[in-house]
Amino acid sequence: MTPGLAPGVFRFMIELAKTSDPVRLSFLRAVLEDEGIAVVVFDAGAGSIWPGAIPARLMVDDKDAWRAKRALAAAGVGEA
Repeated sequence: MTPGLAPGVFRFMIELAKTSDPVRLSFLRAVLEDEGIAVVVFDAGAGSIWPGAIPARLMVDDKDAWRAKRALAAAGVGEA
């Protein structure tokens, strides 16, 4: 289970980043999790079928979007 998300609770998620690069995905995820922001990755397994064809999507709760964007900017990533 993802930290900060209770089972059965519906949340509005926004796509913060889309990438086929597993290293970039790992870095973005680490930056956000270090800030205490819950992260969910959509389509991570789909890219293994056709690498590069279906990018993984990094999703955050819409209420954490502004904090997530600030955290990425502070880490020097800017727009994910």
